[in-house]
Amino acid sequence: MTSETKYPPYIIYRLLTGVAWLISKSLWFVRFEGVENIPKAETGGLLIAANHQTYVDPVWISIPLRRKMQYLAYDKAFEWKFVGWLIRKLGAFPVKHPIDTSTTFVKRALRALRDGAGLIIFPEGAREFADGEMFEFKNGICHIAERAGVPILPATISGGNRIWPQGQKYPSLFRRVTIRFHEPMSVVKGEDIDAATERLRRIIASGTTS
Repeated sequence: MTSETKYPPYIIYRLLTGVAWLISKSLWFVRFEGVENIPKAETGGLLIAANHQTYVDPVWISIPLRRKMQYLAYDKAFEWKFVGWLIRKLGAFPVKHPIDTSTTFVKRALRALRDGAGLIIFPEGAREFADGEMFEFKNGICHIAERAGVPILPATISGGNRIWPQGQKYPSLFRRVTIRFHEPMSVVKGEDIDAATERLRRIIASGTTS
């Protein structure tokens, strides 16, 4: 691990995700499906790609993951007292909207993956609206997966669009959210990146519910 990359101590990570699970179970009846598809930490770096419905998405996705983590989060999310504090403690780093695709960001992502960490990215680049319709996926995540030689774990968030969509100031309570983890996919060297991105989008879209 380089001196520039920081991960929360595992015991702190587990404590924080445990608290997040208790809160999310009480307020949003969170449930997880397909956790058996999550690769073990010993297998190396892992990209986690999901649709994006709420500011809380990275916290929900992190709960069942048992590895050191890094993930990008929009700088506005850090302004929320509890959510901002929690995602920073879980290993998030802020990026501006739209996503910063500079060399600095790519280098940080590749460094974390080669360090064996998990990295959460939302390919839509913005939170969805209340209708839950997914935006077009940016292909940066498949570029990174190809360069780092790591698999992508697709995840679908369902129900978050009724909790905290784009345009809604505060989250709604006591509504169910489901996080589905799909089988990992690979982006092989030389594969058409746009085609791989569309394949990823279809996998994530297949887990949505009305």
